[in-house]
Amino acid sequence: MATSSLLSDSTFLSTSVSTIADATTEFAAGRGYLSACTLGLPTRGTVAAITADTATWAAGQASAAGYGATAERARAAYAGIVGVDVDRVAIGSQTSVMAGMIASSVPDGAEVLCVDGDFSSIVFPFLAQSHRGVTVRHVPLHALAENITGSTWLVAFSLVQSATGAIAEADDIVSAARTHGTHTFCDTTQAVGWLPVDASRFDATACHAYKWLCSPRGAAFLTVSEDFAPLLRPVQAGWYAGDDPWGSCYGPAMNLATDARRFDVSPAWQAWVGAAAALDFFAQLDIVAVREHNVGLGNALSDGLGLDRRNQAIVTWPDVDGSAFARISAAGIIASSRAGRARAAFHLWNDEEDVDLLLAALRR
Repeated sequence: MATSSLLSDSTFLSTSVSTIADATTEFAAGRGYLSACTLGLPTRGTVAAITADTATWAAGQASAAGYGATAERARAAYAGIVGVDVDRVAIGSQTSVMAGMIASSVPDGAEVLCVDGDFSSIVFPFLAQSHRGVTVRHVPLHALAENITGSTWLVAFSLVQSATGAIAEADDIVSAARTHGTHTFCDTTQAVGWLPVDASRFDATACHAYKWLCSPRGAAFLTVSEDFAPLLRPVQAGWYAGDDPWGSCYGPAMNLATDARRFDVSPAWQAWVGAAAALDFFAQLDIVAVREHNVGLGNALSDGLGLDRRNQAIVTWPDVDGSAFARISAAGIIASSRAGRARAAFHLWNDEEDVDLLLAALRR
């Protein structure tokens, strides 16, 4: 069967998911894996789709058009997950590439407001514009909204902080930005897939789907509002950003899409095969129920560690010497260490036993 037919429908969409217990069965492993914030685990549907595609490719039956249809399926599924129209979604490969396009569009001499300790992919692209007089000001996350002024052209921040799991007060940030005529760019990579996200609230959002959306690395999304899009320069434009991609393979004329597709980066085909299956799965889920599941486990770990409950899927605590992370790793638990803190993340494949295993490892 050719890829064009194999991957253009929901062949690898699992049976209807009605409960968290049903969702858990979609993962072949996960006991002791507390690192969705670093790398999500693939669903059974994603594994099946990639396996089938590899065989199809090896048999010489893959087609570029089929891969394109798969990428479009993923785009539509993601639009539904984050609550925007599909024509507001662009696809790409990395958050930093999308942030770089936005950074290149910041006016000369303008100010960008960022968060102290935010992930570098949402900061470095703006710092790289200093040669044009673009200035980047950093403030603590809790003080972000109050530091937006009439001089701030853009506020760029992660909805969920990678190093700490802290969740930004998006309502306050968006309100302050509107008051001062400031644009908003939100990285939702550590949020979409477990935290309900309405991307339409922001001028632009970026999300790499390989974490909480359990997709292969190399599938990322940009959403951009209708009002903000005209202010952006599609500096990475290629054939896939054309109004008719297959009619845009050669110059010299350039006729870009009129919607968010003008910001597309041509898809890394195999990554999108797995992403489409994963996004079909997540589109079925009650994300509020996923949040309650993940947060419940995070709060249980916080209780066991004597930390304040913060209603986060990512729980971190000081570990400057790395001793806690070493004990966790020695017990065969997969977690992570960032910015002098041990970090554990809970997702669909985890349950109370994972909390108990982590606490037991730390007590050894």
